[in-house]
This record gives sequence, structure tokens and C-alpha cells, in this order.
Amino acid sequence: MAADLARPSHPYLVTLPGVYAPQGDTRLLMTALERESIRPGADVLDLGTGSGALALRAAELGGSVIAVDVARLAVVTARLNALLHHRRITVRRSDLISAVGEHSYDLVLCNPPYVPSPATRTPTRGASRAWDAGPDGRAIVDRVCDDAPAALRRGGVLLMVHSKLCDPDATVRRLSRGGLEASISARAHIPLGPVLLSRIKWLRERELISADDRYEELVVIRAEQV
Repeated sequence: MAADLARPSHPYLVTLPGVYAPQGDTRLLMTALERESIRPGADVLDLGTGSGALALRAAELGGSVIAVDVARLAVVTARLNALLHHRRITVRRSDLISAVGEHSYDLVLCNPPYVPSPATRTPTRGASRAWDAGPDGRAIVDRVCDDAPAALRRGGVLLMVHSKLCDPDATVRRLSRGGLEASISARAHIPLGPVLLSRIKWLRERELISADDRYEELVVIRAEQV
């Protein structure tokens, strides 16, 4: 299903320098979030929260939200936005699901780093940590796929957004092997951004982007614990 990404993801958000600002992928994932039926008090985990935009929306819809990010500035940003919007959100510094222990959730949201990069290792600091994800773009996506089944209670749902450049079908297969019912639930096309344009020659050499491509396809993967 195509999505209209024109509307802002939130009326106002503070984004500190170096923190990923809400963009087309955030808005696509938020649209998917708004299609879910969130019961009051449902346990929600927002992985890689960045500005906290998705965590805020989940809280507005009635969820009890824990938001995590590996970047200290992102944690500060998300906490600041929660205060500005008068929402009670628990924000923790964590590397993906490692800090949440054995707790399970009704809904897990994730906008992970997913941009293919010539670097073989993912960055450990700087703004690029929010998007660079190894040569195939799957360094973080695969970890989320592997950890998601244990993080979801029965009937729980994972919503994860990423680019078609990092093989959505591989994501669906990996989640399915973990026992989840997974599918691509939404798609959108957005103009190639500065990061992709800066490495377009490398992407074309790897046949990830053709010479005519001016748009990137984003997808939302929905996976349910049945």
C-alpha cells in the first residue's frame, strides 16, 4: 500500500545536532503504527528512537512506551520531546533489545540503520551511526529479526521500516523462520536523499541502483507472534 508522506510526523519536535530527524521513513512507519489497534496500556518498545517521534505517537494512542537508543544525544532528545509534549515515556540508552531483559511487548517499533555502506564495519559514533548498516544494509536489520520473536508476546506485532535496497524479502524470510507471520504491509517512494546520492556510484557498481533511479522505495515489514 502506498502512503502519503507529505504530512509532518509531529507538529513540533526538538532534534539536537547529530540526532536523526524524522523523515519519510519515520512518517511511513508512523502511518503503519496508526493502523494498529493499540489498547490502553499496551506495552510498546521503540527501538532506535532518535527524536522520539514514534514513541510519542504510540503514547498518544494509549501505549505504555519504552524507547531506547544507543546514542546519548538521542536519549536526551527523546526525553526532552516527551517533556515538551507532556507524555510519560521511559527512555533508556541501550543497544537494541539488550537492555530490556526478558520483558515482552505488545508492539515493537523499529526504524533501524539500513543504508548500504562501502564500510565493512558499522560506525560507533557520529551521525552516520543512524543510517550506515554495512555493505548489504542488514547489519542491524538482521539482529532485530533474530531478537524480535523473544521480545513479542502472543499477538504482539513488530513494525519495522527499511529500504528496498537491503532486501525486504530476506527480512520477511528471516522473521518467518523465527516463527512470526511476516509480510510487507506498506510501501512508499521518496526522492534519493543526500546520503544515497553521495555514494550513488558505489551503489550502481553493486547494481543496487540503476542509472535511471531517482527514487528510493521504502517498505514497512509487519510481523506478528501467533
